[in-house]
Amino acid sequence: MKRTILVTGGTGTVGRPVVERLFAQGHDVRVLSRRARPGGGAAGEAGDPAYMAVDLRTGEGLDAAVDGADAIVHCATTYTGGDERSAANLIAAAHRAAVPHTVAVSIVGCDRVGIGYYRSRVRIEQALEASGLGFTVLRATQFHDLVRRICAGLSRMPVLPVPAVPVQPVDAGEVADRLAGLAVGAPAGRVPDLGGPRVERFPDLARHYLGWSGRRRPVVPVSVPGRAFAAYRAGRHLAGGGERGTVTFADHLAVRAVPAAGTDGRG
Repeated sequence: MKRTILVTGGTGTVGRPVVERLFAQGHDVRVLSRRARPGGGAAGEAGDPAYMAVDLRTGEGLDAAVDGADAIVHCATTYTGGDERSAANLIAAAHRAAVPHTVAVSIVGCDRVGIGYYRSRVRIEQALEASGLGFTVLRATQFHDLVRRICAGLSRMPVLPVPAVPVQPVDAGEVADRLAGLAVGAPAGRVPDLGGPRVERFPDLARHYLGWSGRRRPVVPVSVPGRAFAAYRAGRHLAGGGERGTVTFADHLAVRAVPAAGTDGRG
């Protein structure tokens, strides 16, 4: 059945493939983003998703974006703060419009790793649960894209000091597949976590990145002090009995062109 689905953060790492999947399935997709439509062009041209420039932090224009929506997929996030305010605005607008289903992506272990960004995700989950809305929350592990960007940044140095922690990165496209499926289903509360296919050591992934990018750098595993990294070392950010993706970090790199010098940490 064709539905009208709003995707917040629809130009981001996971939001973009969610939009692509829902649109390919024949749904009416509204893309909410702070930026204008990628590539230009008019919003909502025939046969295209409708792009709406709305700032969730203020909520201006949000009521029009959610009006008539059958579901919302909330992918918008920022590391600079304001996510809780944005979520509160979205929840309030969903209430006013009587949107029957709100799907949110969160982070595996956000209630077990004591960093501010993770604590914010917990509070957003709690706000959804207390809202009275029909909701679904999917927690996922870190994306391959994030691991690649961290390795790219570190590789600008002559030596890579890499945290000696396990990681279980997951493909953003596989997370998008799961979110798109959840969006067309009934509200399910918190569903099983989604993690990558392998738990690997971060230094090993850094070495793989270096081999792929053609750089030669010594990788130095480091034990970062603090309670948060103690939680990482203990694996509290890993998906235990949840679902597993199939795309490995090596697979993720294999389908990407090696970056030009200076554009991805490669000089």
